Amino acid sequence: MDGIIIINKPKDCTSHDIVYKVKKILGEKVGHTGTLDPMATGVLPLLIGKATLCSKYLINHDKMYKVLMQLGKKTDTADGEGKIIKEQQVQEEIFNEQKILKTLEGFKGKQTQIPPIYSAIKVKGKKLYEYARKGESIENIEIKPRNIEIYDIELLNVDKIKQQIQFKVKCSKGTYIRSLCEDIATKLNTIAYMKELERLQVGEFTIEESTSIEMLEKNKNEKEWIAKNIITIEELFKDKQTINLTDKQLYLFLNGVKLTQQLENEIYKVYNNEKFIGIGTISNNLLKRDIVL
Repeated sequence: MDGIIIINKPKDCTSHDIVYKVKKILGEKVGHTGTLDPMATGVLPLLIGKATLCSKYLINHDKMYKVLMQLGKKTDTADGEGKIIKEQQVQEEIFNEQKILKTLEGFKGKQTQIPPIYSAIKVKGKKLYEYARKGESIENIEIKPRNIEIYDIELLNVDKIKQQIQFKVKCSKGTYIRSLCEDIATKLNTIAYMKELERLQVGEFTIEESTSIEMLEKNKNEKEWIAKNIITIEELFKDKQTINLTDKQLYLFLNGVKLTQQLENEIYKVYNNEKFIGIGTISNNLLKRDIVL
């Protein structure tokens, strides 16, 4: 089985847990295109079989999230799993919807963002969370800002009683939603942490396409269900141009020989007698084998 399945990751399990379970269910090699925090839920694309070779084409995708912010409290991890390190009263005017809308609107566009201390970014050979977990001082450690972009941000709900704000955000790869929550709170003259996070979309993969581990286990031998829920490598590259090879060209292609093709440098779907063979790339008018089924 070669393709991509979109798992709706449940809360309180790691992305590696999901990979392990799917590998056990299908008996295939399984990989992912990027992890989700244990407390986060939602879209987790998993690559199965030879589709694991497609990971290099899927790592720079934009993301969409539904986020719940808890106002009036700050945690050491900037999310609900951390220890509360500060509390303060949330002023009444902060819940003014127009003020919140204007604040969120101000975050649209290209900007720099300081990653949270509890992150996997490496500084001086160590991941930031390793410094934090060991209680080591990070005062002399420079955490460099990252370039990110917020494409859209939409207010979904304001709950004055629970002191929570819910919003949806579409952003570039590398955006830390925990940091975004803290930055929004700062603009609103309060403090906050990310209470809940659901990933709604990764690139073209959406929550509507997702399935659960339980459904995969139940239907793993059902061809119709598998065909409906597994995105093939051919489908993944549906927008790419095609190249049709003769039998002789196919033999050379499969054996790693570069073939002359007067075409633009790009990724191409390769066929032989209308059968999908795999993916090839062209550079300097030479077609090179990349992924072969």
